[in-house]
Amino acid sequence: MKELTEPEIRASFVNCSKGEAKRLAVPRDLAERPWSDLDFVGWRDPGAPDRSYLVAERDGRLIGVALRFPSRQRGYLHRSMCSLCLTTHPGDGVSLMTARRTGPAGREGNSVGAYMCTDLACSLYVRGKKDAVPGGRLNESLTVEEQIARTRSNLFAFLDRL
Repeated sequence: MKELTEPEIRASFVNCSKGEAKRLAVPRDLAERPWSDLDFVGWRDPGAPDRSYLVAERDGRLIGVALRFPSRQRGYLHRSMCSLCLTTHPGDGVSLMTARRTGPAGREGNSVGAYMCTDLACSLYVRGKKDAVPGGRLNESLTVEEQIARTRSNLFAFLDRL
């Protein structure tokens, strides 16, 4: 993914108003992000524990999505799998992230959801740049490039439902 600026990120949001996009918390560490290892940039809102944001590039266009997830999570004995990168995490490591749909459906309150890594570090888990808990990444016969392509495909399928 190419390095993004704050104005590019704010202009990319498709499921919130321009005013909401102007007020959301953009990470201050954009210059330090490992852009070449990212399929999308995702972050949690430090001021709103139930909000996260995700920006992906598709066909030369940026698509930003505001996400919500429950602030109360399951117990630590439960393991869940991210539907994007297929990494498993215990407890609250995977959350059901919901996004308000775009257009009239979103204005009527409709949303779509997917189980995602709560820290939105899917790209780093797939590439082995961030360690999941033991057993968090399955041994697969797919190459890393094929796993990256699958993660991107899963992400784009989620975005298409918006």
